[in-house]
Amino acid sequence: MTDLADRSWRLLRDEPRDGATQMALEEVAAATALEDDLRTVRVYSWEPSTLSLGYRQDADTVDWAYCEQAGIDVTRRQTGGGGIYHDRYADISYTIVAPADEVPGDLMDCYELFCEPVLEGLERMGVDADFAAVEQSSIYYPSCYLRDINPAHDVVAPATAGADARKISGNAQYRQRDVVIQHGSISYALEPTRHVGVFETDLEPAVFTDRVTSIQDEVGIDREAAVDTLATALGEWCDADEGDWCDDELETAADLAARKFGADAWIRNREVLEANEQ
Repeated sequence: MTDLADRSWRLLRDEPRDGATQMALEEVAAATALEDDLRTVRVYSWEPSTLSLGYRQDADTVDWAYCEQAGIDVTRRQTGGGGIYHDRYADISYTIVAPADEVPGDLMDCYELFCEPVLEGLERMGVDADFAAVEQSSIYYPSCYLRDINPAHDVVAPATAGADARKISGNAQYRQRDVVIQHGSISYALEPTRHVGVFETDLEPAVFTDRVTSIQDEVGIDREAAVDTLATALGEWCDADEGDWCDDELETAADLAARKFGADAWIRNREVLEANEQ
């Protein structure tokens, strides 16, 4: 349990939502942490499956025709890094939101703190996972899972494999309104054809499976049990109460999703529409 457990936290075992709404809810949780003194940990999934672009990622790296044909949404995150294909079934995502003045100011120290429950959850599933022991060079820069592997925030498995370990989770942070928001993608299963198909590239799916592993491949636990294990680890880490979004939060998120995270202006050019421009 972290020292942050003496604050007020809620654990959200969130329902599947579209990518724009999922990203908007993170900003809403930031406001709640400051205004209502209530911090958030949550586990969630994406429906429909969604490609989330890194903040500065060029929209031309996306195979837009493939995404449309496959029914894959596209949004853009506030965090940097490469794009991540969040499959409705194969991806498990989480978020941690807390005031910045309560957590380490050093980025690496904050990653280490916030990844504690993620590593604990994977351990409880039986996955031998840890931060990467060594750096691995980039294979395809626009893709988060195929970028260089960074020991500071990339989680690999099996950890005992050293340089041969494969990436199982990517994690990223940003600061919004004096709040730290960390979110991450954990690979439950592999969908290599879609992971490379969403990008404007001729990479073979085998390139993805050579670099990435999954919970299912490592230990074979079913998805519902994996989600529950991760959520429980997050909740116990900060002694959170089971909770949910309030109506005002959902309404605010719906507006923000419409004029920012779901708007073409943001997705392609990082432009945020005002309310009267929707």
